[in-house]
Amino acid sequence: MSLLHPVVTRFAPSPSGAMHVGHALAAYVARRMADLHGGFCLLRIEDIDTMRTRDKRWIELMMEDLDWLGLHFDGNIMVQSSRFDIYATALETLRSMGLLYPCFCTRARLSAAAHDIARAPHEGIAPQRRYSRHCRSITPTEAAERIAAGEPHSWRIDMQRVQDLIGCPTWEDLRAGVQRCIPSACEDVILSRKDTPTSYHLAVVIDDAQQGVNLVTRGADLMSSTPIHRAIQALLGLPTPLYAHHDLLLDGHTGKRLAKRTGAASLKALRDAGFSAKQVMASIDRALKRGGMWSMEE
Repeated sequence: MSLLHPVVTRFAPSPSGAMHVGHALAAYVARRMADLHGGFCLLRIEDIDTMRTRDKRWIELMMEDLDWLGLHFDGNIMVQSSRFDIYATALETLRSMGLLYPCFCTRARLSAAAHDIARAPHEGIAPQRRYSRHCRSITPTEAAERIAAGEPHSWRIDMQRVQDLIGCPTWEDLRAGVQRCIPSACEDVILSRKDTPTSYHLAVVIDDAQQGVNLVTRGADLMSSTPIHRAIQALLGLPTPLYAHHDLLLDGHTGKRLAKRTGAASLKALRDAGFSAKQVMASIDRALKRGGMWSMEE
């Protein structure tokens, strides 16, 4: 599969905290790929988790950071929280195909089940599967009664049924080549829950299609999600973009991934420490040439 022209990429951050250099890397790669091929790079705000993204100051700070770095984007900004009705329509389409089932598992049960799966042999099972599919065996009658009684639940997609319907379609990554999606080996991911009426997996597929994104650039940690996205594309009759999963930034001293939860320095902290945007971008460029090993010390 070759690049389509014009190339359309996107940077899609979740405004749940301060941006760090890992975010800058993702924005830089998307912008660079668009510029190299005379295309467009769009900006999308992924704020479907309204509890984690309710502080709108993070969006303002994010825009300040991007402006400071000199990264600009094309067209209008898409905001996911304004599109819940669109996601609901797609969810109902999947439900009408008999592909969704309610999951009543508590967080404690899910945690225990994931622990048991991690300890079990994994022959023939994709390593990303963490859910035991416990609720898939609940009869429609019992499920309806529990829902009517007000029992909390989410909605999962039955990936075995998905495979029965679409088979095993392929997708292509610029670095890894042609990949095959085997739905039955994927997680029965949650597509909707009470506090979040859609999921990343569903929203990102719909939004990429609507925005005309034909090259998805994102971190290698999301490559395990791509088979799920490919399956949803096939189910909804949406185009399949080309993918480019890039290296993640690693601490040049410890080798650990730079992330908010591991205490990665925010862009604002680097700016306040006296580093220039040129220095930060140069450090990211060096890291890309070193397999992701990042340092501000040069």
